[in-house]
Amino acid sequence: MADVVLKNVSKTFDKCVKAVQNVNLEISDGEFMVLVGPSGCGKSTTLRMIAGLEDISEGEIYIDDKCVNDLPSKDRDIAMVFQNYALYPHMTVFENMAFGLKLRKFPKEEIKKRVEETANILGLTDLLDRRPKKLSGGQRQRVAVGRAIVRKPKVFLFDEPLSNLDAKLRVQMRLEIAKLHNELGITIIYVTHDQVEAMTMGDRITVMKDGLVQQVDSPTNLYHKPVNKFVAGFIGSPSMNFFSGQLRKNGKLIFSSDLLEFSFSEELESILNTYSGNIVILGIRPEDFSLNKSNENNQGKINAKIELIEPLGNENFVYMEKNDYNFIMRTRLSINQKINEKIDIYFDLNKAYFFDSVKSDSLL
Repeated sequence: MADVVLKNVSKTFDKCVKAVQNVNLEISDGEFMVLVGPSGCGKSTTLRMIAGLEDISEGEIYIDDKCVNDLPSKDRDIAMVFQNYALYPHMTVFENMAFGLKLRKFPKEEIKKRVEETANILGLTDLLDRRPKKLSGGQRQRVAVGRAIVRKPKVFLFDEPLSNLDAKLRVQMRLEIAKLHNELGITIIYVTHDQVEAMTMGDRITVMKDGLVQQVDSPTNLYHKPVNKFVAGFIGSPSMNFFSGQLRKNGKLIFSSDLLEFSFSEELESILNTYSGNIVILGIRPEDFSLNKSNENNQGKINAKIELIEPLGNENFVYMEKNDYNFIMRTRLSINQKINEKIDIYFDLNKAYFFDSVKSDSLL
């Protein structure tokens, strides 16, 4: 296995379209790194530059301490798993998995040994004589993963490999890839637009937007300590609610908007005092709303109208509206009120987030 380092890596198309801008990443040997972000953010382009499938406009890429900028893809000792499986339809599962080894002129016995070992790990032993058209989507994806594993490369690259699978298969394959990583200790760089995949699989996650890296951190820190409004809104499902308001001094520091007004604890006030007079963005996660008022003083309240209730068995998503603000509460409690009724909901200010309204940076 190997570490991967990107230094000031950029990609510009047609001399003006900046797909990736000044990316700096250090991926440790054996680490599972996920690149995540919305469509067009530059994550797949970054992966393709690491793979050697896309030229680098600026910067340097190192694999195992060796600069690979000028190395062709076949000489980088990487293996890539694509979204569309890319299996040869006229070959059996065995032949598909063995193909890369045959090209490298491995001995037949070594090829047979590696393919059978990998097939056993992935539960493909009984399918080695089948052709891809006789396999399910999940089985085809396992074959594509197996074809990468048999080569024993330094780095594994995954480009949205589960996006063509149904929800149940995606969960199953997430588990299988995570188990493979734990068992084999392989270095994985994995691209997805699905933040649930990112949060459940990655040791660390790189969040990208418009070709720029927004934050590189553990799943826990991304969720609880987002550096800006974009990361806060992208990580978490349903996404964070945002409310605009002004911080003003009236003896105490107050957040004031058309939706709600509240003062702060001494600790929060000492942090946010600097921004008195500014418009800021308040962020509250759907699960941090409550139907019950606590005995704590550091609590906000919103009286709003129920627009829709989505019962999901063990929890409810409650869509609410007040003064043209639309937001969502996630609760495990039963909702006795009906659509168009008004209710009071509460939130703990210690779990609230505040962002600069211009730069979008976190203020806490």
